[in-house]
Amino acid sequence: MLYLLYSLHSHFSALNVFRYITFRTIGCAVTAFLIMFFFAPLFIRLLQKMQIGQVIREDGPQTHFSKKGVPTMGGVLILGAMTISSLLWANLGSGLVWLVLGATLFFGLIGSIDDLKKVRKQNSRGLSARGKMLLQIIGAMTVGVYLYLHPVYDGNLSIPFFKGIRPDLGWWYIPFAILVIVGASNAVNLTDGLDGLAAGPLVISGSVYVIFSYVAGHAIVADYLQIPFVPGAGEVAVVCGAMVGACLGFLWFNAYPAQVFMGDVGSLALGSTLGTVSIIIKQEFLLAIVGGIFVMEALSVILQVGYYKISGGKRIFLMAPFHHHFEKKGWVEPKVVVRFWIVSIILGLLALATLKLR
Repeated sequence: MLYLLYSLHSHFSALNVFRYITFRTIGCAVTAFLIMFFFAPLFIRLLQKMQIGQVIREDGPQTHFSKKGVPTMGGVLILGAMTISSLLWANLGSGLVWLVLGATLFFGLIGSIDDLKKVRKQNSRGLSARGKMLLQIIGAMTVGVYLYLHPVYDGNLSIPFFKGIRPDLGWWYIPFAILVIVGASNAVNLTDGLDGLAAGPLVISGSVYVIFSYVAGHAIVADYLQIPFVPGAGEVAVVCGAMVGACLGFLWFNAYPAQVFMGDVGSLALGSTLGTVSIIIKQEFLLAIVGGIFVMEALSVILQVGYYKISGGKRIFLMAPFHHHFEKKGWVEPKVVVRFWIVSIILGLLALATLKLR
């Protein structure tokens, strides 16, 4: 809505600043952070009053038993801050803005149902794996079909480091989009196992995608860097800014020892945000680099389960996802988290380097 102030710039020249995506992205990030910072304490008390606390699996690390009962579903406030700040600062005439917000909120709804089932029913594991996956596929397919039928989009892929290679998947691009979005959503969900572990890399990944979204939406810069130009993608940077600001604000309260957890409502939703943005700006494979921490966490589970079945009960890691492996090796929780953040920063820088390396 604040973007509409630009229409008055002929009368008040100072309002011309609302024209710039960079200004609105920063404003959106700061707004989302402030919403989280000031409203999180009230929201945490509300969660405590409603007895919406973290459920700890009995087969998890013993050090996590102390987290039982800590307020969860903080992702509801993250999504609220993202949505409000995006509606304030983004150009609401952009269909891409609504697409990202729609996907984020839909996956957030799936996560909230899952969380409430776990909290309200003792020993419940939430939604069935099949039901959760079906809903995620429906949401991701909607995004894929929308973009594939959009006149600006095609089935071509963008390969980091090889900008001249753009294979065309045709209609197979829709299943590919489903794989990216659903995979990203569940990978972030698996990573959200320690205080601040998911929020930190989400801030870093979101920041990288702010830059890539802005570049993809700028015809001259995109042509110079030889990356796909996507009309209107610049507005997606504003939504990414909202995610960065909201996750930073959440991290203030989620840092060790956590006062609140984001729950599936946050992790599934924010993972889908990354996946949807990567599809929109045609940087799908880049997500494997910038979100390398999430990829490694998901792979550790896949490898652990696969090897366990093949070997007849043997394990690769002491426990999966593999942040638990390091806990089992004796690393204290803050050390695991900070070191994962460091790796995420390095991967983020490597992702930015792909803008020039080819």
